[in-house]
Amino acid sequence: MATLAASAGRRRPVSATSFLAHVDVALLALPLAISALGLVMIFDASRYETARGGLSRLYYVERQGAAVAIGVIAMTLVMAIDYRRIRDAWGLLYLAILPLLAGVVVLGRNHNGAQAWFQVGPFQFQPSEIAKIVVILAIAGYCHQHRGDLDAWRVAVAIGLAGLVMAIVYAQHDLGTMLVIMVCAAAVLVIAGLKPVHIVVLLLLGASLVGAAVVTGKVQAYQLDRLTNFANQSTSHLSAHDQTPTQLNLSASKAAISSGGFGGAGFGEGLRTKNGFVPEQHTDFIFTAVGEDLGFVGGGALLLLYALLAWRLWRIALLSSDFFGTLVAIGVLAMFAIQIFENVGMTMGIMPITGIPLPFMSYGGSAVIASFVAVGLVLNVHARRFS
Repeated sequence: MATLAASAGRRRPVSATSFLAHVDVALLALPLAISALGLVMIFDASRYETARGGLSRLYYVERQGAAVAIGVIAMTLVMAIDYRRIRDAWGLLYLAILPLLAGVVVLGRNHNGAQAWFQVGPFQFQPSEIAKIVVILAIAGYCHQHRGDLDAWRVAVAIGLAGLVMAIVYAQHDLGTMLVIMVCAAAVLVIAGLKPVHIVVLLLLGASLVGAAVVTGKVQAYQLDRLTNFANQSTSHLSAHDQTPTQLNLSASKAAISSGGFGGAGFGEGLRTKNGFVPEQHTDFIFTAVGEDLGFVGGGALLLLYALLAWRLWRIALLSSDFFGTLVAIGVLAMFAIQIFENVGMTMGIMPITGIPLPFMSYGGSAVIASFVAVGLVLNVHARRFS
């Protein structure tokens, strides 16, 4: 990929005024707009959950709002640090995340089959969300060091960097996050100059590993249930009592979206959302609340915001002044793209059900903070493209 290369000899200090003048305002505004909509839809989708638990109606909204505020602060801090310093420290960042990931396997909290969270008082912290960004930085930093000389050995080292993190995340039974890390790593490597033969070998290796995991029973029963039910979604001949949790979840999800029609039932008026028919609706299945209450118009508007977000990320990748910046922007673009496609797709039955959240929309503090940090990195790349 071509980049607008700037000579190191022409770099000049960037004042606060000139730095702010080069901030991509659209990329800054889009996550905030999506997060605002997310807070509204979390309020809508959590009504049944809060009523059943005797909680305040604003319980989830307040916690998510606090996470958004922390995310914005983290994004600002990341923007304040020259991304080239982060590039030079990728090894330290990578080594720092490994103990956190390993610690979750031993001390973490289990939820819905995945042991991926630390419980810190009333709050939860999911290190794998930060690990996605660290893997992008690590592979981008490594490939930047070996630009133009990415032979088979160096490709193997880069894959090993991602593979070690993926293996620990797999041990947490979090296949969704492992999938995101794999896609991010693959995207960065392809742009870094991965040869076609390497791509073919990696695809064959990946398919073989997946097949071996299924055959040897390393895939959990509920995960296998999600895959088999994705392949066969016919449940018309089964009563609700005879359906698996995955089948019930998918049927309720598709019914909620389809009932919204073109214009939606109206905010707070969707019967399935109001009565809690869709499990995990304020987290992984938040798009069903958008589909039911706001209809095709609301869902389409949300996807348009995501499309604009992807366009700005792609644009910054092209405008980056160095190779590392391009790779980071591509990695972040891949991270958001796979999460959006998988999350929205699983609610409509065109992708298997996973625990991947919808960026800036789903309830979850670690995910929204990590998403803002990722945007901050790309904003950093864009604002310093002339320095």
